[in-house]
Amino acid sequence: GRMSGREGAGRIAPFPKRLADAVAEKGGPVVVGLDPRPEWFPPDVLAEGRRACEDPREAVAWAVATFSRAVIDAVRDVAAAVKPQVAFFERYGWPGMRALEETIAYAKRQGLLVIVDGKRNDIGSTAAAYAQAYFGAAETSTPGRDDGPWTARIPSGLEADALTVNPYLGTDGVEPFLDACRRRGKGIFVLVRTSNPSGAELQRLALAGGGTAATVAEQVADLVVRWNEGMPTHDGYGPVGAVVGATVPEEARALRRRMPGVVFLVPGYGAQGAGAAEARAAFDERGRGALVNSAREILYAWRRERPDVPGTLDDFAAAARRAALRMRDELAAALGRGRG
Repeated sequence: GRMSGREGAGRIAPFPKRLADAVAEKGGPVVVGLDPRPEWFPPDVLAEGRRACEDPREAVAWAVATFSRAVIDAVRDVAAAVKPQVAFFERYGWPGMRALEETIAYAKRQGLLVIVDGKRNDIGSTAAAYAQAYFGAAETSTPGRDDGPWTARIPSGLEADALTVNPYLGTDGVEPFLDACRRRGKGIFVLVRTSNPSGAELQRLALAGGGTAATVAEQVADLVVRWNEGMPTHDGYGPVGAVVGATVPEEARALRRRMPGVVFLVPGYGAQGAGAAEARAAFDERGRGALVNSAREILYAWRRERPDVPGTLDDFAAAARRAALRMRDELAAALGRGRG
């Protein structure tokens, strides 16, 4: 029962609807972050990559794509979405970007939603170009001229369901992404309160003046609510989401109240020290409205389970599956308690 994500005659369902369907189908709001770190891979994948490709970049990109596929296979019926982090692919240049393209396509074929974590941020035509890269296709024809075969829209091959977006440049930096949410069933997750230790340097700065927002993070939260106005919704939630770290649960609770109808993407689960109880703060009283991401706790679970055994790709995949199932159960327990 793979979901096409389409409703009616070619209409793409709003992102929050596709999200709710995926969470219901998989039994929980688990997102698996794809942060490929070859230095942590099982030796057999790297050795095979070296046999397959002479060029070291090609070899490592081959290993990255192969490892990512194995993880996707292992978690496809447990995770609602995967979240490839662009930097871990981009650092190998074009072979790495090709691995990202293959990984996005493979995850979609396996029925997973894809959230690209690129934290894109720019203005005007540049923001529009980023939106074309991760949400669709670029126009290549010249207005008023027949360019023959070049009149087509050229797909980037990197099209995702959702993208993380940095709001530092204000509304005009976000508008091209909002347009894709409005017209093409896409979603974005805007950085509001991040889980890193120095996130407070800017995000917690106090605002002067008599406005309702006391901090920069609260001001961004209010913008996110405004950006959702008039958007296609499902079950009260819109396609403009927020990144709110699990490591700041008391702030997450306040931001949850401040942003009704906004889906939270919660990083920091596992490796950054936050568990299901902390993540609970990001959900509404019905236990909805948030996704929780875990990357290294799942991808490299084998290394934690058996630090003295190198392990094979199959070992890593089986351990990733166990970790994803455990995370799903921990979240279900925390959310179940929260509802009662």
